[in-house]
Amino acid sequence: MNHLRLEIIYWSCLLIAMAVSTEAASVWKLPTAQMVYEDLEKCRQESQEEDAATLRCLVKKLGLWTDESGYNARRIAKIFAGHNQMEELMLVVEHCNRMEQDTSHLDDWAFLAYRCATSGQFGHWVKDFMSQKEVER
Repeated sequence: MNHLRLEIIYWSCLLIAMAVSTEAASVWKLPTAQMVYEDLEKCRQESQEEDAATLRCLVKKLGLWTDESGYNARRIAKIFAGHNQMEELMLVVEHCNRMEQDTSHLDDWAFLAYRCATSGQFGHWVKDFMSQKEVER
């Protein structure tokens, strides 16, 4: 009987944890080019125009970065899902994230991992995404 009670408690805790993490994950929304530009302006002011600090501020505000694990490859891939290369993009982002990881210099880590990931086709996708805002003007 005690074994069954422990198992019920275990599964209840697991379901609660899953519900909480699902709720937290569902709060994140795909950023629009407009959102990126607005957050970019705020971050430029906060970081006094320093590139690496501005970038880290921006990707944190967009929910694409944490100081513990770096870039969230899955979220980045969702933004560019229309290119039908989500798995490949996630691999690139994860590789660059690991290669440049430096928890003692977070701004540099964010900047160097971004530069690494955007050195190929993904860089063109980022430029196209950002040009959407210019078209809207």
